[in-house]
Formats: sequence, C-alpha cells, structure tokens
Amino acid sequence: MADNRRSASPSIMAFSGTYELQSQENFEPFMKAIGLPEELIQKGKDVKSVTEIVQNGNHFVVTVTTGPKVLQNEFNIGEETELETLTEEKIRVRN
Repeated sequence: MADNRRSASPSIMAFSGTYELQSQENFEPFMKAIGLPEELIQKGKDVKSVTEIVQNGNHFVVTVTTGPKVLQNEFNIGEETELETLTEEKIRVRN
C-alpha cells in the first residue's frame, strides 16, 4: 500500500547567492507610493544594488549593498521577526 502522507515541512529551494541589479522599471512611482522622500528617490534611482543571500535551511541572512549603504536582515521562514527598511524604519513581519 502506498504512503500518501505529505511531509510536515515544505521543500526548500536554494536561494544562496549574489544578485546584481540589472534594470528596474517604475522605480520612482513605486518609491513615491511607499513614502520615500524625493531626495532619497533621486539619490537612489541610478544606483545599482547588490544583494547577497545566505541560506541555511529555513534561516536566511539577506545583505543589500546600495552605494555606501549596507542593510542586513536575518529571519527564519515561518517566524515573526523585525526587519529594517531602507528608510531605517523597523517593521515586524511574519516570513
């Protein structure tokens, strides 16, 4: 008889790597919509960012380097955590 039970945890995709921004569309309208000040929008519109993701099971460390600014957040899938945004605001999210 076949065992049709599913695993309690979903399969995990590998995300580790370094990702370089190649292009972006609608950057300015999006940044305005999320409330970023015009000064920061103008500074950021031509800056390319590099994102490094380090994954260890369900634990992630995401480091985004944009010009001189480095933003790093850590989280575990399925757990509530506090993340820092580009505007240095702290927000609580459930991943």
